[in-house]
Amino acid sequence: MAFLCGSAEPIDDRPSVTLGGVSLRRDELFGAATAVADRVRGAGCVAVQAEPTVQTVVAVLGCLLAGASLAPVPPDSGPMEQAHLLRDSGAQLWLGGPIGEGPEAVPVELAARSATHYPVPEPDATAMIMYTSGTTGRPKGAMLSFRALAAGLDGLAQAWNWTAGDVLVHGLPLFHVHGLVLGVLGALRVGSPLVHTRRPQPWAYAAGAVEHGGTLFFGVPTVWSRIAADPASARALSRARLLVSGSAALPPSVFRDIAALTGQAPVERYGMTETMITIAVRADGERRPGWVGVPIDGVCTRVVGDDGALVASDGETIGDLQVQGRCLFDGYLGQAETTEASWTGDGWFRTGDAAVLDTVGYHRIVGRRSADLIKSGGYRIGAGEVEAALLDHPSVAEVAVVGLPDPDLGQRVVAFVVGERIRPEELIQHVAGQLSIHKRPREIRLVDALPRNAMGKVQKARLVENA
Repeated sequence: MAFLCGSAEPIDDRPSVTLGGVSLRRDELFGAATAVADRVRGAGCVAVQAEPTVQTVVAVLGCLLAGASLAPVPPDSGPMEQAHLLRDSGAQLWLGGPIGEGPEAVPVELAARSATHYPVPEPDATAMIMYTSGTTGRPKGAMLSFRALAAGLDGLAQAWNWTAGDVLVHGLPLFHVHGLVLGVLGALRVGSPLVHTRRPQPWAYAAGAVEHGGTLFFGVPTVWSRIAADPASARALSRARLLVSGSAALPPSVFRDIAALTGQAPVERYGMTETMITIAVRADGERRPGWVGVPIDGVCTRVVGDDGALVASDGETIGDLQVQGRCLFDGYLGQAETTEASWTGDGWFRTGDAAVLDTVGYHRIVGRRSADLIKSGGYRIGAGEVEAALLDHPSVAEVAVVGLPDPDLGQRVVAFVVGERIRPEELIQHVAGQLSIHKRPREIRLVDALPRNAMGKVQKARLVENA
């Protein structure tokens, strides 16, 4: 297991993982995981019900020890989604709660111990089959190798000065890259203790700082927004070394509030299921709201226009973000044509995200090219930038910006807004005062809630369809 976890060793007798009131030292964790490995070895793929429990951590580690491909399954997935993931992954075994029909279930016993020695898996072997969120169809299984996991985690450790002396605290789900790969395997690889709060509640993050000595905290914008609204909990994080935000742009108002309450601005980063984290603000780098920094070690990026040429690095010109690197996936399981279409002829992965690049190499993600790039009146407008400006208004709680057909402009910028005491004209002028005037919404539509998928991502296609 040295390949995945490096040569990291704990620097004291602190628990390696603490979750749900259960703590395991590193020897206890690996002993229990090896007992799981004894039960699953020889299986091509093992599905794990990714509940926020120590059992899940043990199950994941056991699969990786045995060299079995691991397919995390969201614990709240419905019957149709679960059946698709199990069928598509070809899972032969199931680690989790009652499943009914499906693969053979294998128990995970925290008290079990095994001293079996397993050889280090081949670097190019598939370690995980991580499923995309399914925003454009059924979830696709992205195959991540042991080599990719190690490269991505080492690149982040270097960027964030992440060492065994840190204590990682987060409450993110254990079925995607942020919560599982970064938030569990990252801690194991560098040897830092992990404190998982089960749910990302402000008070739990504060307890992670005060009671467990947390130095490194992971969250998504919703988590940081809730922490900013709880000043006492936020101030407790002043003990931390680094606050990390990802999965979406952090609203400028939340960025400023967290910085004021904790004494440090968060760092932002960018990644996706297929690439893990490829771009990040370094621990010693400049911190700006909405900007995700520079490529990690071993990753290259480029931003190109429709003609395939590099766009200007002026912080304004939008293009397609493409990446290369050792941490990228090996393709979509069973989908050779889709995999081939995801790469350019000269070997760059098409992320599908629109971005801008500035003169010092910092990236700002505009959004998904398919849903967030709006062409209006001859301008290319990023929905994410308009959303960030709207979220900076105190009346706006949530927002989704889309482009709707317009006979004059081609597309007009329309904002669907959740909030209180909304005055549409005031919001339009608010954006016009912060951004170029052509980026202002032409229309504000008030809604009670935004449509989201099972992963919590806004489904803009439904907004457009029902407009």
